[in-house]
Amino acid sequence: MRRLGLLLTATLALVLALPAVALAQEEMSPAEIGATMDTMWVMVAFVLVLFMQAGFAMLEVGFSRMKNVGNVVAKILANMAVGALVFWAIGFGIAFGAGTPFFGLEGWFLSGNIDAGTIPLSMLFIFQMAFALVALAILWGTMLERTKFSVYLIFAVIFVGIIYPMGAHWIWADDGWLAALGKQDFAGSTVVHLSAAMAALAGTIIVGPRLGRFDDNGRPQLIPGHNMPLAVLGVLILWLGWQGFNPGSTLAATTEIADIALTTNLAAAAGVLGAIIVCYLYRGHIDVGMAGNGAIAGLVAITATCAFVAPWASVVIGFIAGGVMYGTAVLMERMGIDDPVGAIAAHGMGGVWGTLSAGLFTTPELAEANGGLPGLFYGGGLTQLGVQAISMFSVAGFTFFASLAVFAVLKATIGIRVKPDQELNGLDISDHGSYGMSEGLVATDNYPGNGNGQYTEAPVKTPEGRS
Repeated sequence: MRRLGLLLTATLALVLALPAVALAQEEMSPAEIGATMDTMWVMVAFVLVLFMQAGFAMLEVGFSRMKNVGNVVAKILANMAVGALVFWAIGFGIAFGAGTPFFGLEGWFLSGNIDAGTIPLSMLFIFQMAFALVALAILWGTMLERTKFSVYLIFAVIFVGIIYPMGAHWIWADDGWLAALGKQDFAGSTVVHLSAAMAALAGTIIVGPRLGRFDDNGRPQLIPGHNMPLAVLGVLILWLGWQGFNPGSTLAATTEIADIALTTNLAAAAGVLGAIIVCYLYRGHIDVGMAGNGAIAGLVAITATCAFVAPWASVVIGFIAGGVMYGTAVLMERMGIDDPVGAIAAHGMGGVWGTLSAGLFTTPELAEANGGLPGLFYGGGLTQLGVQAISMFSVAGFTFFASLAVFAVLKATIGIRVKPDQELNGLDISDHGSYGMSEGLVATDNYPGNGNGQYTEAPVKTPEGRS
């Protein structure tokens, strides 16, 4: 028994010692620890950016009419699926693969030798994939309630596979021609938001406004969204997701994350106030939807400059973005362009202002740390502002005309717009066979009846209220 006890004691000691031995043998170097932390941070950021799809879904559901909400969420799901697969197959390679100054020539299906820094290539891919999906969601919010579902899917392949990646390559790839000029776009005011808004503008021009949006004399008629609380919930989810969008673009777990988060949130807050003030001065009341779009405009504008500007400048950038967004929305309406969610104004003009603001507000210290030159207001002259303007016109022009051509071909071939009766009845029925919010639109019981199969005579009310 004594020998058995000693044997059991020795065995237990050996078992307890094994983890320590294994840990000693597999002790990570400082570089490996850093790479692991970077990967974990980018994974968290990816989750936040991917969650923005829920924000777009709620925003679009809130701004659309109840008869189309099922179509909205189906579109979100389908385009996430198509976009992810197409970006994996070809889009990521065109965006980040080595090749020419205009497009990459390697990286299909994550092949090739794309440099991902300290994180795995797979981690870089899914993070950038989430960005591409955001651009796609922005685009489709502008064409709600009258676009064929097949158009969404076909254009998604072309946009995520070719058009969007080319703009990304110009600015974010090591051999991109705008990157060589010193273009500053830390997280995508130009690459993601401006390009999406320009594709959206092309699409809305081709598809035309919703029935009843303008009268016979071209005067705008209000078509209100059916649920502003859901729309604001969407804005808040997007605001949350932006904590991954901008700080996550460091692609590393550095202390710089805190400063980027600070400028991001200050700009969003200022954007709300900018939109509210301009709206009140123009209309005499506060439009809830426009207040939400003010936050989005501020977030879009700071996305390019979040790592380049001081906190005070982020407030100025966000405030101006909110005001400019509202003015642009009014202008779009007067031009007869129907954008149900206001994405062209928020993401388009937010992207324009954010791109240019880097050439105005970039500090010398942050320019040295992150690339490019100081802005005009810090004695940097017009050089960086000129680079920003060139990039803005180049990406916006290419994306708009390429998208316009694709939409024109689709219109001439398969058609881009649903039939008038389908639009009037709602796309939930024509595309999906049932309403997304059925209880608000159709009866759930066959009257007369009380739900148990027994007929119940409905009481007849007299004018005095007696049965």
